[in-house]
This record gives sequence, structure tokens and C-alpha cells, in this order.
Amino acid sequence: MIPALREAFNHNFRPEAYQQFLRDLEAAAGTPIAFRVSETPCFFPKALLDQMAEDGRELVLQLVNNPEYLRASDSTVPPRYNVANESSRPMFLQVDFGLVRNEQGELEPKLVELQAFPSLYGYQPMLAAQYLASYGLPSTLGIYLGGYHQSSYLQQMRKVIVAGHDPENVILLEIHPEKQKTLCDFLLTQRDLGIAIVDILKLKKRGRRLFYEKDGREVPVHRIYNRCIMDELERKHIELPFDLIEPLDVEWAGHPNWYYRISKFSIPYLKHRCVPKTWLVDQSSQVPSDNENYVLKPLYSYAGLGIKFHPTQDDVNAIPAGQRHHYILQERMRFEPVIATPHGMTQAEIRIMYIWPEDGVMTPVMPLLRMGRGIMMGVDHNRNLEWVGGSAALWV
Repeated sequence: MIPALREAFNHNFRPEAYQQFLRDLEAAAGTPIAFRVSETPCFFPKALLDQMAEDGRELVLQLVNNPEYLRASDSTVPPRYNVANESSRPMFLQVDFGLVRNEQGELEPKLVELQAFPSLYGYQPMLAAQYLASYGLPSTLGIYLGGYHQSSYLQQMRKVIVAGHDPENVILLEIHPEKQKTLCDFLLTQRDLGIAIVDILKLKKRGRRLFYEKDGREVPVHRIYNRCIMDELERKHIELPFDLIEPLDVEWAGHPNWYYRISKFSIPYLKHRCVPKTWLVDQSSQVPSDNENYVLKPLYSYAGLGIKFHPTQDDVNAIPAGQRHHYILQERMRFEPVIATPHGMTQAEIRIMYIWPEDGVMTPVMPLLRMGRGIMMGVDHNRNLEWVGGSAALWV
């Protein structure tokens, strides 16, 4: 994206430096990184990242400030996972963009999807900083957005997650956290904030209170940084030791219901230049004749599961009528490969990560980047490729 920086990095790249970078990354995270990390960071003009950040903010506000949409989104929250004490707005938001060329030949961002759920808020800043250190890149390259820097970002994360509680009474909640690919992020969050990582299946309920075990004693839980995707509980048929819909004496740092309310379900309701044509299958099940220009997607899936390119009418007809409200048909965007690598031009999907404090405004804090040359950006679609995977968007 910034030719001088791109050319210099490619020219100076050495495989042994990349291997050392990976070793340093794992040492900093305290665990092996369970997903592929790209050989390179990417270099972006800040104006482009700022445009994406503003577009994402406008999209989210369209939804949160729309009572009609919020009523419609009630149907997305499964009754058995309709957690009590829902907040009036989401605390953590992710908006993903790809880059396309418009009719004038200029690059512009297009929405891929959006989600009200935490991303790699602990791992991503460490990854970006490690790129700078391992490759000796200019210290003037930016990592954070929204005016943040390392110390103010960490201060903000402590404010929204710990929120003045004793860190011992605040937990990061997940399903089998030690088995998750994002364990590196959990460990860094624990290190930075001093909170415990707790398996949701090991929580204990006493009346309206929750407890976790630490050093042989039960510790009360006052606040939960929720990393548990309820859809995973459903998919794996996991039974919880307590009922989520019962009111609990606990605060949520990121209320679980927003995972459903702001999701791919939201896209048909959005009106913005960056939004591709999208509709819910239960509203119209007819596949356009130029089906090569469309994608069929389930609303809730992980790592691209269930997505069909070039969907046929038979694909849609095979979805049970009672499940069609869980699928969208979407105009397919041809994202422009913009990153020059030794293996050819490579696409970049840019995620803008936001924090919306309970007493503040929705603010972008950092970009996250995925590189790929497969049909999709996920790791499973870029197997046995180099110069792809998770990366950082450094800016000038």
C-alpha cells in the first residue's frame, strides 16, 4: 500500500529473521501461536484506516440508534441464551472491510461483516510491536487508532474490563480456554490486567452469585469479560452448570446478547456506500441468475463454516423453511490484491477494533489484518501458502 516501505521490507526480508520473529512472538505470548502468522506486516496510509473506522462507526450507530432494528434483532437471541441484565449498547465491536476498485479505478473499503464481540485486544498490539522490534522497522509507524498509545490503550482496557473491581473478582470467561486457538490472547489479557481465565463449565452458582476456584478456595465473580460464544455451546451441545437466563449478581464487560444483535443479521438493515447488496433468505429465497456474483452465508458460523460461493437455487431450497432466517444472500465483492509479496499480489482484510465504554463514545482503538490468496481469508482457505495469515496494519 505504501510502495517505499513495501519494497524495502521485501528486499530486506530474510527467512531466518521470520523464524526468530515467531520465536519471540511465542515467548511474549507464553504459548505457541495456534494460527498462521504472516511473514510481513502491512503498511497503510492512516487516512484509509480512518475512513474505515468512520464508516464502521456510522454502520454501528445506524443499528444501535434504530429502535425498529433493535426490536427486529430480538428474534436473533436464542431464548436459552438470552442473558439477563442486557446493556443498552455493546462494549466491543469489530467491523471487517475488504478493498475493491471503484469505477474510477480508486481503492475503496467495502463491508465484509460486523460483530459485537471482543477480538484479539491483548494479542494484536503485542503482534504489531513485535513486527516493529523483530524487523527493525521505523518506530514512527503507528499501531493504535483513536489517539491511543501503548499506556493509554492498556489503561482504557483496564477501565472497561476491570472497571474498578479487585482484578481477582474479574474473569475472562470461555469454553475450554486452554483448547482455543485464541489462548495467546487470553494469556496476554491475564498478564496485562491480572484477571483469571475461567472455563464456563467450572463456574459454580450459589443463589444469584457465581464463583470460581483458585488455590483451593472459592472466589466470587463480580465482573465477566465474556469471550464465550454461545453459538459454540449450541453447536457442541454443551450443557452449562447453571441457567444463563436467570438474573445474576454479576456485571458483563461485553454483554453476550450483542453477539447476536450485531452480526451478519444486521447487514440487510444497513444503508451505506460501503455495504454490499444483502438480504435475508427468509425474505427472498430466489437466487439471482448471475449467481456467480453472490454468496450464501449462515448468520452464525466460525472460520467461514457453511459459506457457499456461486450458490444455486437447490442450495437455498435445501435449507429447511424454519431455518432460512439464519441465512443471507450477499453480493460477492472481488477484493483487490494490494500487498506485493514474493509469492504474488495478496489480498488484505482489515478489521477495525472498537471499544465503547459504558460512560463514553464508540472509539476505534486498533486495526487487525488478515492476508490471503485463497477464495476466503481464513486459515483453512490458505493452507500451504506463505506470506498469508494474521498480520498487523501499521500506518503512516
